[in-house]
Order: sequence, then structure tokens, then C-alpha cells
Amino acid sequence: RKILSNMMDSEAHEKRLPTLISSKQDISPHITNVGEMKHYLCGCCAAFNNITITFPIQKLCSIKTRDAILQLRRVGFQNLYHGILPPLMQKTTTLELMFGLYKDLSCLLHKHVSAPEFAARGVAAVLSGTTEAIFTPLERVQTLLQDHKHHDTFTNTYQAFKALKCLVPILFWNGLSNVLFFGLRGPIKEHLPTEMTHSAHLVNDFICGGLLGAMLGFLFFQINVVKTHIWSQIGGEFQSFPQVFQKVWLERDRKLINLFRGAYLNYHRSLISWGIINATYEFLLKIICKKKSVKCHLSTE
Repeated sequence: RKILSNMMDSEAHEKRLPTLISSKQDISPHITNVGEMKHYLCGCCAAFNNITITFPIQKLCSIKTRDAILQLRRVGFQNLYHGILPPLMQKTTTLELMFGLYKDLSCLLHKHVSAPEFAARGVAAVLSGTTEAIFTPLERVQTLLQDHKHHDTFTNTYQAFKALKCLVPILFWNGLSNVLFFGLRGPIKEHLPTEMTHSAHLVNDFICGGLLGAMLGFLFFQINVVKTHIWSQIGGEFQSFPQVFQKVWLERDRKLINLFRGAYLNYHRSLISWGIINATYEFLLKIICKKKSVKCHLSTE
């Protein structure tokens, strides 16, 4: 009887074994799918963290110290975040696309295209920057369509987008800056002191992102100035990128040094902002990857 009962138990165990294996195989794809969106999530959270920290600082730095103290006494700290929603929505969307699309396109090109890794990553950076820039002129398109002076010229959204020829330099700026950012981020961090603790990793990521952001902000400062002038124009005749650049050139007395007016302040803003963005992104990415590895380990037990 004991022999028969042992044989029956072993047969039952063998029947249950395929079921347990298949259940583990069913669990693993779900874990993988959760991790696929991590770069989008980390990019979005990094932008949110950056805006919530730097928005009140930039708001106070735009006025004198004495006026800033008086304003804080008058309106309080809670009103420092007045008007934060538009930049918060814009920045979270663009950085979500920047980091997420770059990672997805890099993997896609590396898998299906027989090209060197650096070339695939470069193309992925250009494409992610271009896609990100397409969302930039939505407010300008809305303004053109709502202005009654342009009703006969622009009958639909496609015509309004087609008229925005100034988008080309912005696409170039976004694409090239993405190539430099993702291409130089690794080499810069490799030349920093070796990290032994989590806080040292965080500091190195901040320094790496800050240096890149400040360098790119200064390098493409003029394109950013012209872009700001274009989007700030409400109503009136549409002006192309060369026309706006000429206008800025005349406003600044036709002097090259005057074209970089405000570049010093923009340098420091970019240093802080991109330091926060890169450090937050890498920090969250490590946490998600660690949790994912723990779940995978538990699912195989």
C-alpha cells in the first residue's frame, strides 16, 4: 500500500509540474511589460521634480532680492507656484518622449538594423528629439487658427503646421542636442570620481547632467531666443525664422556680443535644471530595475 501511495503521489506531482512551469512563464511577460514603460515614467517624474524645484526659484530670481522678500511677505509661499501648470505639462510630456523614445528606438534599431551601436544610438537621439519638437508649436498653431485675420489663409490644422517653416531649425536644435546629450553623458560620467555610495552616484549624475545641460544651453542659446520670440508672437503677420532672427539682430544693435545677452543666466539655470533631471532619472531608473529584478527572482522560486 505504501508503494502504491508513493507512486500515486509522484504521478500527481508530475501532472502538477507543467502547470507550475506554465504559470511561471505566464508571469514573466507581465513583469517585462511593466518594465518597458520605465524610461517614459522616469523621464516624466524627472521633469516634474525639476519644475517643482526650479519654478519658484526662477520666479524669485527674475526680480531684485528686496522685491522678492517683500513679495514673499505679501503673497506667501503658496502663491510662488501660481502659473506652474503650463510648464509642468509641457516639460513632463517632452522629457517623457525624449528618454522613452530614445531607449525604444535604440533597441529597435539595434535589433533590426545592422549598423554600429553608436550610429543606431545617434539616429535614435535625432528621431526622439524631432518627435519631441513636433509638440512644441501646438500653442502657436492654435493661435493661428483662432485669429480671425488668418481664417482665409489657414482653413485646417495641416495648413497651419505647413506654414510653420520655422520648425526646421527647432527640429535641428532638438535632434543635435539629443545626440550630444545621450552621446556624451556616459563618457563624462566615466571621467568623474568612482562612486562608492548611493549619494556619490546621485552627485555624479547631477554633475554630468548639469554640465551637459549648461554646455548645450549656451551652444544653442540663439536658436532658443528666436524660438521664444516666435512662440510669443500673438496675432499679426506670420514671421519666419530668418525674419525673427533679423529682428533680434536689429534689437540688439547688430553686435554679436549682444546676441548672447542673458546667456550667463541661462547657463546657470540649465546647469541646475539638467542636473536635477539627470540625477532624478537615473535614481528612479535604479529603483525600478532593482524592484523588477526582485520580482523576477521571486517568480522563479
